Amino acid sequence: MKVLIIGGGGREHAIAVSMKKSRRVDKIYCVPGNAGIAQIAECEPSIGVMEFDRIISYAREKQVDLVFVAPDDPLVGGLVDELQKAGFRVFGPDKKAAILE
Repeated sequence: MKVLIIGGGGREHAIAVSMKKSRRVDKIYCVPGNAGIAQIAECEPSIGVMEFDRIISYAREKQVDLVFVAPDDPLVGGLVDELQKAGFRVFGPDKKAAILE
């Protein structure tokens, strides 16, 4: 399985480390990522977490099977909703649930 993690902080690094331990995960991508994440995943620092169209295009290009959205801003902005509309399996609350949080 190919996984795309959205974010670039310590939380996302911990998620990447945990995903790396799974036998089901073949490849990890991260947007934008950080230097620590880059040691275990392919990062794309040129894409920001609020650039929804670019994230969706990147996910299509890499043919990811699961997108994990961690940062609050893209969650509240509706990234999960947009990814689901584009046909991706996504882990994270939709916009309405993120706003409540």
